[in-house]
Amino acid sequence: MAARLPGRLRKGAEFDTVFDRGTASSGPLFVVRVLPRPEGELRVGYAVGKRLFPKSTDRNRVRRRLREAVRAAELPDGADVIVVARGAAAAAPFSELVASVRRELDRATRRRTE
Repeated sequence: MAARLPGRLRKGAEFDTVFDRGTASSGPLFVVRVLPRPEGELRVGYAVGKRLFPKSTDRNRVRRRLREAVRAAELPDGADVIVVARGAAAAAPFSELVASVRRELDRATRRRTE
């Protein structure tokens, strides 16, 4: 059974809200920002910098890999999440991306409750 796709953060204001009020957790592959929402589905946005990946094909490949890693991680509902890619995310094995998504999201949500 295939995992469902999470919703997407689309507007700049939605990204700004998560950046301003969310909790961050960083790892070697990416930074995760999480803002819990009591109602609604999981929504995810991806930030892949042009300075880090000058070619659009590279940025899109990293974004697709991150999107599939989030999907495979089967994250719970009720949060807005932004995944900010780092350079190592392009060459990392897929299994490492999935494990890192779970770990960083867990760390960010745990910091929020402390």
